[in-house]
Amino acid sequence: MGEKMKTIFIYLILLTVIFSFTACQRNDLFQVDNQPPSAPTGLYIVNGDNRVDISWYNNTERDIAGYNVYYSTSYNGKYTLIGSTTDNYYIDYGARNGDTYYYAVTAYDYNGNESDLSYDDVSATPRPEGLNETVFDYRAFPNSGGFSFTTYTDVPYDDKSTDFYFENYNGVFYIDVWNDSDIQDMGATTDIYDISYAPESGWAASKDAVAIPGHTYVIWTWDNHYAKIRVKSITSERMIFDWAFQTVKGNAALKIKAVPAQRNPLDKNLLNRK
Repeated sequence: MGEKMKTIFIYLILLTVIFSFTACQRNDLFQVDNQPPSAPTGLYIVNGDNRVDISWYNNTERDIAGYNVYYSTSYNGKYTLIGSTTDNYYIDYGARNGDTYYYAVTAYDYNGNESDLSYDDVSATPRPEGLNETVFDYRAFPNSGGFSFTTYTDVPYDDKSTDFYFENYNGVFYIDVWNDSDIQDMGATTDIYDISYAPESGWAASKDAVAIPGHTYVIWTWDNHYAKIRVKSITSERMIFDWAFQTVKGNAALKIKAVPAQRNPLDKNLLNRK
């Protein structure tokens, strides 16, 4: 084989390699991605006043474009889309106090592939709350010594709607409830949201608790509702506090957190959307 023929032969081999490599690249470029992302995990929710805060772990896939958030009235019910986000956090401002909501999240990629609904069993029952409320020493100010969770206002300490009242007894401060209610000091807390559930036992037999700034107290009302108050400050005449009240009778959830238990993915899949 002459030198010229060798050169042509080498050129042909190089062209074949370049063409094959280019074809592979083109096949990769035009390959359709039909693979949906994995379902999000680690759902964590906190119920508030006419709102529910929802968060979850970020998916690890590199092509995640965002997340869709759904709700239902039961874990295995039909899930309705309520919003989308590119973050791993969403606030449901459409939630109503006293209603229970189940939440699920899906992930979607840039090709429009959407994952299954998340499998975490999480629900929330929003409830009203208030900040920086004031009650006065009932001995000196009987008409504003009590507080009613049903009206969200201070009331006379002996009013039939009073759920607790404030007392300055010789320089010792108390939060008092009537004989048909119960109270328990839950100890020092950072804020009103630290206590998630009402306790099952440990209620004060004396129907009162020493009022201490920074402590949160749970109250079991006469009509079977649960509430909590956190004392912010006390003077000889008044107590300033934050509060939250569960409007659903017998519901001990004062702040919901995610339940770690999960169910079979087949129980809740994409067919459950509406």
